[in-house]
Amino acid sequence: MRSVRTVLGTCHHDCPDSCGWQVTVDGGAAVKMRGNPDHPFSRGELCPKVNHFLDRVYSADRITTPLVRTGDKGRGEFRRASWNEALALVVERLGREIDHHGGETVLPWSSAGTQGLLQMSSLDRRFFGRLGATRTVGALCGATAKAGYARATGSGLSTDPTTLVHSKYVILWGTNTRLTNRHLWPFVEEARAGGAKVVVIDPIRTVTADAADWFVHIRPGTDSALILAMIHVIVREGWVDDDYVARHAKGFDLLVDRARQWTPERAAEECGIDVDTIETLAREYATTTPAMIRTLIGAEHRTNGGAIFSALAALPTVTGQWRHMGGGLSRSVGSWFAEFVDGSVFDPSPGPATRSVSFTQLGRVLTDTTLAPPVNVLFVWNGNPVITCPNAAATRQGLVREDLFTVVSEQFMTDTAKYADVIFPAATQIEQLDVVPAWGHLHLGWNEPAIEPVGESVPNTELWRRLAQAMDFDDPIFDLDDEALVRLALRGLDVDRMRTAGYVTLPSAERRLFAEGGFGHPDGRCDLSIVDHDRSRIPVRSTGELTMLSPKQHARFLNSSYSHLPKHGPHEQGPYVEMTTVDASDRRLIEGAMARVSNEQGHLVVPVRISDRLTPGVVAVPFGWWDHQLDGHGAVNDLTSDAPTDCGGGVAYHDTVVRVEIA
Repeated sequence: MRSVRTVLGTCHHDCPDSCGWQVTVDGGAAVKMRGNPDHPFSRGELCPKVNHFLDRVYSADRITTPLVRTGDKGRGEFRRASWNEALALVVERLGREIDHHGGETVLPWSSAGTQGLLQMSSLDRRFFGRLGATRTVGALCGATAKAGYARATGSGLSTDPTTLVHSKYVILWGTNTRLTNRHLWPFVEEARAGGAKVVVIDPIRTVTADAADWFVHIRPGTDSALILAMIHVIVREGWVDDDYVARHAKGFDLLVDRARQWTPERAAEECGIDVDTIETLAREYATTTPAMIRTLIGAEHRTNGGAIFSALAALPTVTGQWRHMGGGLSRSVGSWFAEFVDGSVFDPSPGPATRSVSFTQLGRVLTDTTLAPPVNVLFVWNGNPVITCPNAAATRQGLVREDLFTVVSEQFMTDTAKYADVIFPAATQIEQLDVVPAWGHLHLGWNEPAIEPVGESVPNTELWRRLAQAMDFDDPIFDLDDEALVRLALRGLDVDRMRTAGYVTLPSAERRLFAEGGFGHPDGRCDLSIVDHDRSRIPVRSTGELTMLSPKQHARFLNSSYSHLPKHGPHEQGPYVEMTTVDASDRRLIEGAMARVSNEQGHLVVPVRISDRLTPGVVAVPFGWWDHQLDGHGAVNDLTSDAPTDCGGGVAYHDTVVRVEIA
């Protein structure tokens, strides 16, 4: 008799929602997946991506055995191999390159394609630490927002976003909540039902803006000018919480001096909005209590990205909104988990310092002929850098090097995997154990494996165990199974209770962050002295050039995942360049016409979509499509800027300048 059982898990995707799910298993096969109705944040709903997750697990196109390249790099021509053969090839090449160049010739590159304590980053740190490999610094997302915010607050902690149900004024600043943080939207609606006004501030009129009470349509990168003008009005009208500022802030006088220079008139010209908008926004925000600002990572992808988040932190400080339940500022709440999740147990023992290279500039690293030693071995997992890294044409150029040995762990033949020498088959989330810290709520999720891995695929942890064994490493941590690793890294939480329920809520939930000060700087004060708007960091366009944004516009994609699957990509009607009627008319372009979008890095040919969702001078090419869905040899990130941000080691995707013309 076949057994039918229900297994609790947690979504692993790079998304703030980290939803709880239930998998129905019949005779060893997963036959149904739905949201866990008992999860306090996702409340039984999954998104359009994960609703079809079992199609991903059982796709005929899934990689389920090791593969070894047979054709030219980038052509995706491979043959099946045994695990023993594939491991032997990797070990032989690793040994040869390390003997010749040292451990720094090895570069590990992994992103957030799988999030979780174990499968995102754990045993890999021990493995590459033992090799003495090159390290990466920076991140494609999140690091700039955190660093900029921490410059003001001294901390990575931000307000629990679900407390906005207590708010009377909600600003969704540079975040498309209904699309990319969809399970927070019911909390927003609950606040609105209680009388809250919902405001969206964004350079794109998104689906979230359509659902707001008020949309403020600003020019890209001018956020901090708007904030300083709001503070100008707040100071002028006497709406500063003088007691809170006196006890819990420093640098206020310098902030006032800078804000005095940003009159509403000057900021209106800078931001592309009218003076009354700034005056009204400042008045409503400062005089409505509690008021919450919700933001994520959209605004960080500029050379002045960190400064924007420093400025955002100033608003609840000068108005004292931190005092109130339902007030403050909510960014990522991932830092709340640090008290309970100790990932440092996986760090290698202290050894000689190894060099570091930019995580966001992989193309530059792989094509740098002056780098000594050169990167001759590249490991890629949890990511698809050919599609997700900026200046991707340079990444492709580096990956075709014949002297570069590339190892990829993947589920599908991605645009990056096509360049690999060896591919290892990666397990999906329902085939592996993990715990998943969220960055959009305060519930730590348990993920129980529901089925055995399909074919010969393995979790990331098992890949590092097998490689360590093949390399004859004697580190005892590689002898521990995944449950033992979880128990090693968690502290102060009931693991068995979490496993039974599928999640555990952190004890810090509902706390009013910074209500009594206690900022992370040594003096416990918020530093307002660093808040400024540096206009020189906004790209200057030449005549005929346009600013290009590359937003996440698709409900069925998750970054570069899912666009290749039948129930996802085809329903999104293909890639396009979106532009205003004015900009299209100036270039003699009409709806549906094929346009060439180009700069010195490369070009794309895509159809035109005319809309009023942008401001003149700005175009958008949505992110997430693979090469074959465009012109076969490029994607939007071939064009995007890989310039660094002002802090945090991020990347200025949205500071990209292009020309658009008839193809």
